[in-house]
Amino acid sequence: MAQEIERKFLVKGDFKPFSQKQTRITQGYLSSVPERTVRVRTKGEKGFITIKGIGSQTGASRYEWEKEIPAEEVNELLKICEPGVIDKVRHLVTVGKHTYEVDEFFGENEGLVVAEIELSSEDEAFSKPDWLGEEVTGDVRYYNSMLMKNPFKNW
Repeated sequence: MAQEIERKFLVKGDFKPFSQKQTRITQGYLSSVPERTVRVRTKGEKGFITIKGIGSQTGASRYEWEKEIPAEEVNELLKICEPGVIDKVRHLVTVGKHTYEVDEFFGENEGLVVAEIELSSEDEAFSKPDWLGEEVTGDVRYYNSMLMKNPFKNW
């Protein structure tokens, strides 16, 4: 079983000068229940389907399975997804030996910028750049599946 371990932070400063790659992501949810979140997304020109399980007590780790599928199939599946679409640009920013995925949201989540870092264990040490803000790991409001239901603009 694949286990994803990541920590999530708000972004408080200018990370863009350090961004090495940017990719547009559009995604929707076939199921947003925490026990089995099923999402489809286009990431650039590629399509993916992902299944995630419920998070650990800290919210830092959970089961994740992902498979590439044709982007055309994602576009068809988006038509039957739950209401709400996530639209964002993902910036990759390397800091030390890790790469942060910094998501800049658009649409109903405009103004929200969140950075995630994947780790090999929940207690792995990592460098925190100056632009990294408050940690929000485990705060369900920042899960994409929740941002779809209760967008940032409504907070």
